[in-house]
Amino acid sequence: MAERTVRRQARGLKRMAEILDAAELVIAEVGYPDMTTNQVAARAGVSPGSLYQFFRNKEEILDGLVARYTVDRQEFWAARLAAVTPEIPLESLVGQLVDESVEFKSASPAYWSLLYGSATGDQLATASQKLHADIARQIAAMLRRRSPGLPEDRAGLMGTMTLAMVKAVMPMITSTSPERSAELVHELKHMLVRYLA
Repeated sequence: MAERTVRRQARGLKRMAEILDAAELVIAEVGYPDMTTNQVAARAGVSPGSLYQFFRNKEEILDGLVARYTVDRQEFWAARLAAVTPEIPLESLVGQLVDESVEFKSASPAYWSLLYGSATGDQLATASQKLHADIARQIAAMLRRRSPGLPEDRAGLMGTMTLAMVKAVMPMITSTSPERSAELVHELKHMLVRYLA
């Protein structure tokens, strides 16, 4: 009996992940405000009734995505933070983080849609704010680990500004030719190094 319950729970978790994967694709195509649960169910290959066993509405799907991204990004930042020491050249650190951000943008386009948020709904704006705050805190922690004497308030402000710079440039990087994208990535790295130095 216990083994059957464990298998059922594993199938349920797998189905939830598939639904969230499908929601990511729909959000990347049409945006969160225009996403419907029927679109997500169709993309996941399940009936709307099956989807509702896991998520009662699109708001719960958003909550699931935010939770997924939060855990994923916390693991990402924990791994990066553990490797940061005062000896790491700022250019190397910035270069690695920008390159990984560009790669993550390509792999998870819905994340960036949510990160940019929208004025069309309080829940989306709240989700966006949570993602912003978490990323800014992680950047601040990385900066303080690299420069232990950096005051916490200053690190927090620098984390917020760094995130704002990346967010401003990322749409340009991902919507142009590979050659132009490479130039913009180079300029973003240069700008961040100059700001953070």
